[in-house]
Amino acid sequence: MPPESPLEHYRELIEQRLEACLPSVDTPPARLHRAMRYSVLAGGKRLRPALVLATADMLGASPEVAAIPAVAVELVHVYSLIHDDLPAMDDDDWRRGQPSCHKAFDEATAILAGDALQTLAFEILAGEPMAGCPPARRLAMMHELALACGTRGMGGGQALDLDASGKTLTLAALRQLHGWKTGALIRASVVLGALCAVEADDADVLMPLRTFAEEVGLAFQIQDDILDVVGDQQRLGKMPGSDSARDKTTYVTLLGVEGARQEALQRRDLALQALEGLPYNTDSLRAFAHLAVDRDH
Repeated sequence: MPPESPLEHYRELIEQRLEACLPSVDTPPARLHRAMRYSVLAGGKRLRPALVLATADMLGASPEVAAIPAVAVELVHVYSLIHDDLPAMDDDDWRRGQPSCHKAFDEATAILAGDALQTLAFEILAGEPMAGCPPARRLAMMHELALACGTRGMGGGQALDLDASGKTLTLAALRQLHGWKTGALIRASVVLGALCAVEADDADVLMPLRTFAEEVGLAFQIQDDILDVVGDQQRLGKMPGSDSARDKTTYVTLLGVEGARQEALQRRDLALQALEGLPYNTDSLRAFAHLAVDRDH
């Protein structure tokens, strides 16, 4: 399976659902709605919602059901990007090949757009029809997504990242930072996809999928660190070299480019091993593991 195919297979459904769920720019507060649509509909890899759909598909769940958590995950991801780009955080001027939300609008609007997208994610996950998905599994989805947003997820990871500026972290500390900042939402994506089909206590399915997602999340972040050094601005959609400019510890600063590449490949292989005992067709998830380390943006 070509590296881009697992994304392309699900992209049309994801884009349609994202477009449909966002408030119209014709309704007040119009500027806030424009900022939300500007950030969500700017493209991007759509890796996380595609992981939701691929996992649900593997387990036999309806794509119409899986589209609900898929949209919720992407809205949370975009909210985190808007806030990460703010001057008080990572202070990035470009995102997905266009000015960051606070540059295209203003800082206050960007903060509100991020807040509104996170809230909309949970509104959709709590309220949209999900035929055949009982309330207990829907509640488990909301719990999993909330954990991915909190102090042991993206919020905590971003706090660790800010605190680490100008410091040299150990490899273990760097893994923890990125396991929360990047990995938690990737893990939640896979788990939410699984919960479209299995119960929350089905450890035989969920444990290996959690391991798979955690290793893919680390591989994905390591490749991000590599691309920040060797990547092309046009392909990345933002300026490379931002980590070194902020004096951040990365996998490249600790291991070198080649060492980081080997670490990413090791994480990919661990992700693939986690899938081996599952009695399902895991081809799409395996393709995602390869995509994490083979991509150039």
